[in-house]
Amino acid sequence: MPSATATLSHTAALSRLGHALGDPTRAGVLLALREAPAYPSDLADDLGVSRQVMSNQLACLRGCGLVEAIPEGRRTGYRLADEHLAAALDEMLRVTLRVEPDCCDGDGCSCA
Repeated sequence: MPSATATLSHTAALSRLGHALGDPTRAGVLLALREAPAYPSDLADDLGVSRQVMSNQLACLRGCGLVEAIPEGRRTGYRLADEHLAAALDEMLRVTLRVEPDCCDGDGCSCA
């Protein structure tokens, strides 16, 4: 299988995805939307955040090109912008990272 050559576009896309996954709420939204489209109020309730926080996070994800709005009358739902993103998220969930026991624990965290 030939390997893909990384271009500046690829690097920018991965950077946007990394930014999105760097926040627990945004990561939760992406993981929820890989199952099915959803409304912001439902996502806020499921993730335990305010609707304002959810609105801000969805705006960020839209700006990153990862989700898209689906107007439905007076309501707007959201879905992943690309069907391949669901499969990519599923694959990332299968990755097992080796974490140093003291790396990300309290004041001694050297990962940030």
